Amino acid sequence: MFIKDLSKYKGEEVILKGWVSNRRDSKGLVFIVLRDGTGICQCVGDINILGDEVFNKAVSLGLESSLIVKGKVIEDERQIGGFEVQLSQINILQDVKNYPISKKEHGVDFLMDNRHLWLRSNRQWAIMKIRNQIIFSIHNFFQSEGFVQMDAPIFSGNACEGTSTLFETEYYGEPAYLSQSGQLYGEAMAMAMGKIYTFGPTFRAEKSKTRRHLSEFWMIEPEMAFFDIFDNMNLIESFLHFVIKDVLQNCQNELKIIDRNTEMLESSLAPFPRLTYDQAVKIIKGEKDVNGLNSITSLEQLLIETNDKFEKIKNEISDRELKIKTPGMKKGEINFNQNKIDQLKNDLKETEEELRNIPQWINSAKNFEYGNDFGGSDETVITRLYNSPIMVYDWPHEVKAFYLKRNPDDNRFARGVDVLAPEGYGEIVGGGERETNLEMLTAKIIEHKLPMEAFEWYLDLRRYGSVPHAGFGLGLERLVTWVCKLKHVRESIPFPRMYGRLLP
Repeated sequence: MFIKDLSKYKGEEVILKGWVSNRRDSKGLVFIVLRDGTGICQCVGDINILGDEVFNKAVSLGLESSLIVKGKVIEDERQIGGFEVQLSQINILQDVKNYPISKKEHGVDFLMDNRHLWLRSNRQWAIMKIRNQIIFSIHNFFQSEGFVQMDAPIFSGNACEGTSTLFETEYYGEPAYLSQSGQLYGEAMAMAMGKIYTFGPTFRAEKSKTRRHLSEFWMIEPEMAFFDIFDNMNLIESFLHFVIKDVLQNCQNELKIIDRNTEMLESSLAPFPRLTYDQAVKIIKGEKDVNGLNSITSLEQLLIETNDKFEKIKNEISDRELKIKTPGMKKGEINFNQNKIDQLKNDLKETEEELRNIPQWINSAKNFEYGNDFGGSDETVITRLYNSPIMVYDWPHEVKAFYLKRNPDDNRFARGVDVLAPEGYGEIVGGGERETNLEMLTAKIIEHKLPMEAFEWYLDLRRYGSVPHAGFGLGLERLVTWVCKLKHVRESIPFPRMYGRLLP
């Protein structure tokens, strides 16, 4: 019997096996929040039913104690999942004492060092459940659309886009690299199967500690024969709509646990705005408005509002700290105010970060140089004007990968497309139409100073039965980060690998 199935057993006795994720007691009652991997459920024990001995053990249970409990399923819409269990028996397998992760605030380094335990917390559990649903939805979409899943190698003898961010290793006495993308191999497989997708780990050796970067992450890379860039964009939009809708339908409890406001996800089920690079640059620089909003003036207004917010939070913290010092205040009220102070201090830190970032965004927008790729600030400036992801296509070919096709109407631009998520999350998809002209592709390999012999097999795809084709890559962790509205990508993967972290 699992917590996820409680709705089938309303009014019946059930046996549950799990761990204590929270516990409190009050006047002869003990409230145990039990987690079993499939869900979370409040279990209520009455001293008159359990007896003094079992009840006294239950009220002293530590976090993550393991139990087998028996009780009656009662409908209660106030509870996560809509049910609770009224206990008749508790069998304690292990009463855990001094569990390292407590209810108090812990620093990021401590939580990352204890990631193997942090994964058990309600919030991290919910994030991993949403990640799992996204993975299931991705496979479901592509399989239902007639794609064949195929696997690209992790060891590679050549770079996909240059060697500057590759992990080099030794392969039977020869240099090899950990894959940064399966895309080139995906093109070969699409020439055999028509429509394929790969789903596997990829590696980037970027010495970056930003909230968007991991050194090891999972990529979904479909490739489609006889597709151009516009077919590609249509598929990307349908794909993301499918996944977002699936999460909204199947992860309601988990989204509540992480306190995710779903309005932005719901509005993202509408068609995505599509902008050329030229149009996007004008919006970033404030030369073109979006629905009456200007990038520069709206940021300047945001800076004023954020300063006001900062002062209000500071004042509320001071007021509540004075309140706590009031003689005769009850313990419950002191605890309430202290918890509120802790929350406000977190809000203050976030607001301080916003006050540091907003001037940088304004400066970046005002001074953006045409022809450059978009940085994180530029992506934030433009996406905050929209209520859904946006697609930016036809980029200056100098800033895009060597294998992208040139726009036949204006060869200054490559037929690439980036999908930028709203709420400051930036790029989640990158793709485009592939170059099919053998001479032009050869010239680009030379221009990028890549070893020609390593790409002869790739050039064969243009020599023998070449067709128009396109594809894209989606970073799973970046999608999870946006869907869950996480502050850092490290929470989107069970055991993150990034610059400076290899354990646990």
